[in-house]
Parts: sequence; C-alpha cells; structure tokens
Amino acid sequence: MRKSAHTLLDVRTAPEYEEQRIDGAKLIPVDQLQRRAPAELPDKHAPVFVYCRSGGRAASAVQMLSGMGYTDAVSIGGIVNWPYETVKGVKEGQHVF
Repeated sequence: MRKSAHTLLDVRTAPEYEEQRIDGAKLIPVDQLQRRAPAELPDKHAPVFVYCRSGGRAASAVQMLSGMGYTDAVSIGGIVNWPYETVKGVKEGQHVF
C-alpha cells in the first residue's frame, strides 16, 4: 500500500505566513487547528510536518493533532532556524485566513 503524500503545516498567524514561509506550506493557525484539521487534513495517517516561528506552537499543534488521532505528525521546529530558502506574500488567488 502506498503511503499518502505529506503536508507541511505552518501553524503561525496569517500575517506571519505572508511575511515569510516555507514554500508549499499550508497555513492553519494553531488556534484554528481543531476546527479545520478534519476537513483540511483528512488522512490521519499521512505525514504532517509542523512548524511555527520558534517551535513552541508547532509542539503544541503536534500534541493537539496526536490527540485528534493523527498518527504521523511531527514538529520540525521554527522557521527562525530553517536553513533553506523561504518565500513571502501570497500567490494570486490564494486566500489566507
């Protein structure tokens, strides 16, 4: 059986996401995670790599996801320590909420 594609999840606020993010990251602010995760992250066995600014919110989000039954959610820490390229702004037609 093929494993589902991974999700790179940014749990910061919309302004933080617009300012700087890892390309390809999906935004679900940590305070919206319990409400939005079931619809936006439907495969509870797919890998979810979570980050925030410095790691604290990401750790909380992983704990929250685990409590919701997600089996492969891990924190990759904070974007402040991300050694690779990042992007800013939003793509045309993309909604940040």
